[in-house]
Amino acid sequence: MNDHGLELTEDYWQAIIQNNAAYDGVFFYAVRTTGIFCRPSCRSRRPNRENVRVFRQGTEAISAGFHACKRCQPDQLQPPRQEWVQGIAALIEQRYAEKLNLEELSQASNLSPFHLQRSFKEICGCSPTGYLQSIRLRKAAELLRETDKTISRIGIEVGMSNPAYLATLFKKKYGLTPRAYRQQIHSLKKSVR
Repeated sequence: MNDHGLELTEDYWQAIIQNNAAYDGVFFYAVRTTGIFCRPSCRSRRPNRENVRVFRQGTEAISAGFHACKRCQPDQLQPPRQEWVQGIAALIEQRYAEKLNLEELSQASNLSPFHLQRSFKEICGCSPTGYLQSIRLRKAAELLRETDKTISRIGIEVGMSNPAYLATLFKKKYGLTPRAYRQQIHSLKKSVR
């Protein structure tokens, strides 16, 4: 976190420009030039990245002097179903490295696996398993960029102990194998120096 709220990570930026509802409730973004804050799913005009500030809560954006968007109404209370789905999403984010399955998540939410799966997909746009995979791959990419840990070690740390499976999913999401991704990042860092 910085003195202006949360860090505007690449994932948050992608959520904003893709209007990704899966991030609603995870963060809010504000635009300095308009003085307005929105949910990530808001279909308002794409802001310039340098004008965006990110906050965990809408109240933080209000405290920083921003007004709620009239289109997405980020200051309005969310329906209960959306709140518990966001709770499950937060649980997945906290425990992504553990062996999680739909049965465990449904017990944590006191819902049937079917109801959890259907509601989660309606609200977040993907299944709980897809959401879990996305987080694991995002964390793997982060570790590839920021550490020299082996790909096997990274796989274990993000909850994907099979390196071949990690490589397959990683390539599908990022278009590169983990090794090629790391090499590309290191090459970019060297060229910037």
